[in-house]
Amino acid sequence: MYGILINGAGWVARQHAAAYRNNPNCKIVAVNDINRDNAVRLMADVGFEAEVFTDLTEALKRSDVDVVSVCTPQHLHCEQVIQIAKAGKHIVIEKPAATTLDELRRMQDAVRAAKVKTVVSFVLRWNPLLVMLKKMLTEGVFGNPYYVEVDYMSYNGSWWGGWNDARTIKQGVSASLVAGCHAIDAARWLATTEGGKAAIPVEVYAMNGGFRKGKTREYNPINNTWIDNAPPMEYDGLEVILIKFANGVQAKICVNAECVMPYRFPIRIFGDRGTAVDNKVWSESFPAQTDWVEIPTICPDSSNVSHHPFQAEIDHFIDCVANDVESHCNLGDAVRSHEVVFAALECYKKRCPIELPLK
Repeated sequence: MYGILINGAGWVARQHAAAYRNNPNCKIVAVNDINRDNAVRLMADVGFEAEVFTDLTEALKRSDVDVVSVCTPQHLHCEQVIQIAKAGKHIVIEKPAATTLDELRRMQDAVRAAKVKTVVSFVLRWNPLLVMLKKMLTEGVFGNPYYVEVDYMSYNGSWWGGWNDARTIKQGVSASLVAGCHAIDAARWLATTEGGKAAIPVEVYAMNGGFRKGKTREYNPINNTWIDNAPPMEYDGLEVILIKFANGVQAKICVNAECVMPYRFPIRIFGDRGTAVDNKVWSESFPAQTDWVEIPTICPDSSNVSHHPFQAEIDHFIDCVANDVESHCNLGDAVRSHEVVFAALECYKKRCPIELPLK
C-alpha cells in the first residue's frame, strides 16, 4: 500500500485523486494546497478523507507518504520537485514539467541524486487510440514510418481555471509549452516502431504567428460565445514546428491556441506500408480493403481533463514503483519533449534550424 500526497488541489488534481482512489494499492493520506478550502473541496468532490496541509514542507514530514502528485501551476514545479525528491518521495509531475531548460536540468539532478521514480503527465500516451496506434507500429502495420503529423487545435482562454497564469510569458512561456507539448510528445511516441520508447529529436525548425496576441476579445469554445475586455494572451497563439528525429523520421506539429472551433487533436502517421489518419487505417496488411479500416476506440478529442486516461497513467506509475523500473515517460524522457519547445523559441529569434540537445 502506497501513501499518496496530492500537492495542489485544482482542476487536474481531481483526476489524480480519483485514479489513486481507484487503485487498490494506494491510499491518499494528505492533500496540500495554499488554500485550505481548495483541499477540502477536492476531498468532497472525489470522495475521500485525508489530512490537509497548507505547507508542502509540513506535508512531506509524514512518514507514510511514498508518492507525491505535483498538480500546482508549472512555474512552481521546479522548487517543489527538488524539495520532494530530497524528501525521498516518488513523483508524478503534471505537464509542463517546468518553464525553463535550466529548471528541468536542476530537477533532473535532484531526482538522480535521490534515486526516486518519476512520471510526467504526457497522459495521451495512455489514450486508447494512441495505445492502439503504437501497437500497430510495433507490429509493422504501417511498415517503417517516415513522417508524422500531430496538431493541437484549441482556443485557450479564461474558460480554463489556470488560464490567468498560463497566458503570461513569465509563467506560461508559449502556446506550445502550455498545451502544445502534448502534441510534441505524441509525435515522439508515434515516430518510432520501438515499443515503450519515444523518438529522439535532433533538429527543430519553427515559425510563429497568429492574430490573437495582446487582444482582449476572447472566444469561449465551451459555450460558443464571445467576451470583451478579457486578459490578453502575451505570446503568439500559432506555432508550426518541424522536427527531425535520430531515426530519420520527420514530424510537423501545429499548435493553434486561437482557432475558433471546438477542440481537436488530429493525428497522421505515414509509413512505407500504410497510413493512419486519426482512427482510420489504410495498410498493406489489409490487401483486400476497399475503404479505410476504422478503429472503434476513444480518440483524444476533448480538452477536458476528465476525458484523459489518468487512471492508466497512475496505474502504470504505481507498477513502476512496485517493480523498481523507470517509466517510459519519466522526467529524463520528458525533457526531450520540452527541449523541442525551447528550441522553437530559440528558432523564432535566430531564424535558423536548432540542433538538439540544447547546450
